Formats: sequence, structure tokens, C-alpha cells
Amino acid sequence: MDYSIKQNDVVAKAFKNAPNNNQMLSPKIQRDITECFAKEVLGHVMKEIGNGVFSLLVDECRDVSDKEQMAVVLRYLDKCGLVQEKFVGVVHVEETTSSYLKSCIDLLFSQLGLNLEQVRGQGYDGASNMSGEFNGLQAKIMNENKSAYYVHCFAHKLNLVVVAIAKKIFEVGDFFDMVSVLLNVVGASCKRKDQLREHHQEEVRKAIGCGEIATGTGLNQELSLQRPGDTRWNSHYKTLLGLSKMFSSVVKVLEYVEKDGTDTGKRRQARGLLKYFQTFDSAFFLHMMMMILALTNGLSKTLQRKDKDIVNAISDVESTKRELEKLRTNEGWDSLMRKVYCFCEKHDIPVLDMEDAYVNPKKPRQKTGINNEHYYCVDCFFAVLDLLGEEFNDRFNEVNSELLLCMS
Repeated sequence: MDYSIKQNDVVAKAFKNAPNNNQMLSPKIQRDITECFAKEVLGHVMKEIGNGVFSLLVDECRDVSDKEQMAVVLRYLDKCGLVQEKFVGVVHVEETTSSYLKSCIDLLFSQLGLNLEQVRGQGYDGASNMSGEFNGLQAKIMNENKSAYYVHCFAHKLNLVVVAIAKKIFEVGDFFDMVSVLLNVVGASCKRKDQLREHHQEEVRKAIGCGEIATGTGLNQELSLQRPGDTRWNSHYKTLLGLSKMFSSVVKVLEYVEKDGTDTGKRRQARGLLKYFQTFDSAFFLHMMMMILALTNGLSKTLQRKDKDIVNAISDVESTKRELEKLRTNEGWDSLMRKVYCFCEKHDIPVLDMEDAYVNPKKPRQKTGINNEHYYCVDCFFAVLDLLGEEFNDRFNEVNSELLLCMS
């Protein structure tokens, strides 16, 4: 009502002359007013689109009441040639099958006066019910409109590459599992979060006093340990970066939990975490993944820029591939080990001699026939880079890239 009064003199006059008990603030009236606004906005959007073409963007998730909801956004060019993205509705879906989602979109289009023949692009997540080549939502719409090309979000593809590594390389998956447990223990209460923050602030003050870090506007901002998620772009990199910078503070909080914690289970977890994260293994995987994710993190941010066109996006993907290939060299390996050794020295973590025979912790009595350098370099570092390259080629293949370049 406040907005309407400010925008319309007639409404303002009517509201002023209305009885004092007529405030128009009941939930039902507010919903009616909101629906009227929505109809006006949608009417304007539909008028802008007219008989023109547009892309369809759809995603579905559960709301706080545990009901499945489907959000629909249309992307089109206005009369000035500017790209517009307009949210046109949320539809409650009883099922998440591709057939049911398709029927809901058909119903919404009929209500808005749109036609599937106007669709020139589709954008969904990577779930099989949405992106399936034969029975997914994109396939069902393509069956009716061959011009409705499906494009999987490049930034989401990139994040799926990272997740795939964690699932396929056991050591990397084990490392991320331990990071997840660490976040549960350290971030289990506001008290521990405050302890972590206070310890880190003290570390920063000492480092500034010793001249180890520079000061200035925007530097030494307050940090926190962010929980990574499969669908949150670059969240894994932020988590590892925070862990690296706050490592001393994390150790102190874990030592406090182990010694003075009230929860026996958390105390045992803290002891196990201290044992794991103060090993060469954890330091190696921390910096290996940070080095790799630093490259993909830059690409992830670039792909999410609204002003980025498809030609430049594909070029950035190819550039990142080449940078990852450069890491798979002796220079890349040496650069990684310098960072690992420096970290271990700073935090008093025992360093392994790369020429010593590698001992499998699961089978310590069994000879492996390789030294530590072969295991960490070839079996871990190069293996992850090889898998990453394969995933990049699978998810950003030449056929799709060529199609997108031709469309642009």
C-alpha cells in the first residue's frame, strides 16, 4: 500500500479519505494486492515478448514446507536489443518426472499466452530428469520444437567436474570427507566459531607486528570456514583457502575441544582430526586441490559474469584446459611441493623424504615397489590432473562447443 500511495495520486487520495479502520493490511487483502501487481508485471513482460522468441530457464527444489517447487525464468531480447531475464512464476509440482514437468510448463505457457514454438533455448541443471538425452525434459521439448537447443550451464558443469574428482579419486574424496567432519566439529556452536575467529585475529595481529603480512584497505579481512556444496560454485576453493589461512587457529580450537569439550563424541572426532590434519598427507592434498581449484575458481567466476558471451566463455574454458596441462609438468610438481614444504615448516608438520620407499598405511608390511615421489606425483597429482582433463573434455566437448559458436 505504501508503494501504491507514493506512485499514484488517486490511490493516495482514496486511502486518505477511507475510514480509519480501513487499513487494507489483512493477509488476504495483501495477497490480492500482490497478485494484482504480479499480473501487471507479467502482462508487461508478455507484451515485450509478443510473438518473439525466448529461452526457457527452469529449476526445481523443495521449499521450507518440503513441497517441490519449479521456478521458471524467460530470457529474451527487448526492443532495444538488450538481454532481459524475467521471472514469470513458481509452480508447485507433485512429481519431478520429465513428463510431469513438461505438462506443468505447457499449462503455464497456456496461462501466459505463450507457445513452445517460440522457445529457442533451454537451460536446466544436470539432473537426468531435466537434461536426459532421450527422456529428459529437454528431449521432450526438442521433440516438439527442434530449434529449442539445450545448453547446460557452463558454471554448473565446471562444478560437476570438481565433484567428479572427489568421487573417483579415493584419496581426494577421503580428504574432502575429513574437511566436512572438521567443519562439523569446529563450527558446531557459536562458541567455537567465536574461538576460531578470536584465535585468527590474534594470529593476524602477530603477523602484522612481525612484518610477515602487509596492511592496507581491503587486506586481512575477517575469515570463516565455508561449508562446500556440490551446487555452489567455487565453494570448495573458498573452504580450502580459509582452512589454509586459519590452520593454526583451527588446530587450537580442535585442541580445546579434545581437552575441554563436553561431548564425548566430538572430543574423539577432534583427536582424530588433529592426528589427520597434522600429517604430510593432509598438507599435500590441501595444497594440491587449492592449486587446481585456483584455476577453476577463476573460470567459475568468469562464467557467471552477466556480460560474458558464449564465444569468450568457450575460449576461457580452452584457456583453463591449457593451464591445467601446464601443471602436469615437472615445473608444476616442483611449484606444488615448494608450497607444501613451506606450509609444513610453518606448522611443524613432519615432512616425508620423497626418495624413501612409499608405505601404504593400509598395508604397512607389504612392499609397494615405488618411492614417495612416484606415489604423490604420479598416482595422486598427475592422476587428478588426467581425470580433470577427461572430465573437461566430456562435459565441454567439441561438438557442443562448435554448435554454440555457430549459434552465436
